[in-house]
Amino acid sequence: MGDRYASFANSGPGRTMIKRLGLPDPPRLRRYTPGDPLTEGPVLIGAAPGGRLADQVRKVLAGAGVEALDEPLAEGKHGALIFDASGITDVAELGELYGFFHPYARSVRRSGRVIVLGTPPASIEDPHEATAQRALEGLTRSIGKEFGRGITSQLVHVDRGGEGAIESTLRFLLSGRSAYVSGQVVTVGPGTPPAPADWQLPLAGKTALVTGAARGIGAAIARVLARDGADVIALDVPAAGEALAGVANDVRGRALQLDLTAEGAGDRLASHLSRPIDIVVHNAGITRDKTIAKMDEAAWNAVLAVNLVAPSRINEALISRDLIAPGGRIVGVASIAGIAGNRGQTNYATSKAGVIGLVQSSAPELLAKNITINAVAPGFIETAMTAKMPVTLREAGRRMNSMAQGGLPVDVAETIAWFASPGSATITGNVVRVCGQSLLGA
Repeated sequence: MGDRYASFANSGPGRTMIKRLGLPDPPRLRRYTPGDPLTEGPVLIGAAPGGRLADQVRKVLAGAGVEALDEPLAEGKHGALIFDASGITDVAELGELYGFFHPYARSVRRSGRVIVLGTPPASIEDPHEATAQRALEGLTRSIGKEFGRGITSQLVHVDRGGEGAIESTLRFLLSGRSAYVSGQVVTVGPGTPPAPADWQLPLAGKTALVTGAARGIGAAIARVLARDGADVIALDVPAAGEALAGVANDVRGRALQLDLTAEGAGDRLASHLSRPIDIVVHNAGITRDKTIAKMDEAAWNAVLAVNLVAPSRINEALISRDLIAPGGRIVGVASIAGIAGNRGQTNYATSKAGVIGLVQSSAPELLAKNITINAVAPGFIETAMTAKMPVTLREAGRRMNSMAQGGLPVDVAETIAWFASPGSATITGNVVRVCGQSLLGA
């Protein structure tokens, strides 16, 4: 079931009525198509004195064929605004942000991008500098809610020594791949990861396992990873065998029927793999919604078993057998329910908060093994499941975000593909919401 309101709002008569009545105005989002330019228009770059990232930004943009400007266009709109705030070391210097964004706030074209670069506050010893850097988050989240018209706003914390690791993140956040990601904070760690031989096929030569791949978001993940060059193993329960085979054939991958909650599932999965794999995406998930007062124990246990216990055990099984290759990527699918909670979903929210905990607790140990682990946290995504929601809840989910619309399965998949890229090797322990900057749990 599509979003008929958004379709009407983007029509001629609809735009007139929406504007006249002051109703939610969902913009037409710029999503990625292979071969698209990184931005639709030049990028205006600003920097606070002493910043350490602007030159690297210019280098990345030049390599991507994007025009970088130090002075604003006399006419026309910018495709993006990027501000290097890493030089701000005291709250008295936060006026640099106003000095850049105030005159150019209206100069960004529809579906443009705003990116602020800074230093992770937790890595800063000087409390004055740490305070100033933490303030950047309020700016970027607010810009995401103010600019509208499909413009996204992000804060990228770049650790000292990570200046050469920002390309993958900049390419993702500037492109149409990040259409439904806004108001997020990404941390890039130190190091210089290898660039893909071809940024159009960053996963060439990689093998990816995607659980819950038979339909919906899982099928979209399989397709996007395959589009980016990966050999995909699509896994789902035997009951979904026919749909699973269709997805596997579509991506020219392999289908694997396996119940990950079954006894010995980890051993069976390990025995199926002939060699180490590069990417593991824990997408399989279920819901059994009731308030906790009305929920039976079986519903609680089933959701926790699929959504949290299985990913944890599968990670242990693969890592203990060295079946995740050096440079490997693990990506979990959490939910904004795991961040904000949700009435009638205590089991689901617990499991998804646990996925976030798994990412954050595992990241340091896995990094020592040259493996990263991150998570996406989708908000309202247009799937067969959300199409069955009561109309009032469905419309609330669609409109209660900065984009005034639901996301698509491909939006989640694109974010996972960014985490999976070789260029994202210093990004670990991150949880990025794919929610159009939902008003819930901000």
